[in-house]
Amino acid sequence: MTLPEVVSREEWWAARTPLLAKEKEHSKARDALHAQRRALPMFPVENYVFDTADGKRSLVELFEGRRQLIVYHFMKPSDSGNQFCVGCSFWIDNMPYHMEHLHARDTTLMVDCPVPLADFLAHRERMGWKVKAVSSAGTSFYDDFNFDLVPGATTIPGITVFIRDDDDNVYCSYSTAFRGTDLVNNTYNYLDLTALGRQEEGLPFKWAWLKYHDEYDN
Repeated sequence: MTLPEVVSREEWWAARTPLLAKEKEHSKARDALHAQRRALPMFPVENYVFDTADGKRSLVELFEGRRQLIVYHFMKPSDSGNQFCVGCSFWIDNMPYHMEHLHARDTTLMVDCPVPLADFLAHRERMGWKVKAVSSAGTSFYDDFNFDLVPGATTIPGITVFIRDDDDNVYCSYSTAFRGTDLVNNTYNYLDLTALGRQEEGLPFKWAWLKYHDEYDN
């Protein structure tokens, strides 16, 4: 793998300074994009029922009294096997461990997988995740929010954001999938700061290097 050119500290700073200006431009553009995302219209959502560790709970109950709910759509295992998606597991590994910071901003975060809840809870326990897990098995929730953001894909990992009003009506305000979820992946965000980057060039597909975190040798 080719490393960057070796230069003096002064030469490095001379190259770093114009990049800083571009980073500031990027930050402003990102802030504008976030504002445009927040200004999206929303549409009403039916009150789906989920299996949770505490029994049946409706979608509005998943908010836990907060104003916003973020749901990660964990890909269901393929019909040919029961292994839970390694890529989705990577994403959940990068979720906040201390949810209190989200709660302080009136927001709840949960993961849904449309399989029997006991199966997914067993995987959650193995992975040591703190984020709450629910199951939409037996409902159309997973399919209803599998938007055609990636043409041709029949099942995709993604994130949907919901908001409720004072009368407990629930609305969908945002949804994204695949590369759109990179925004919340801290491992990628840290790797993007490094000289070697994500090191995914030449792989047969983006996530070919991934394993469950308890399967790495290093």
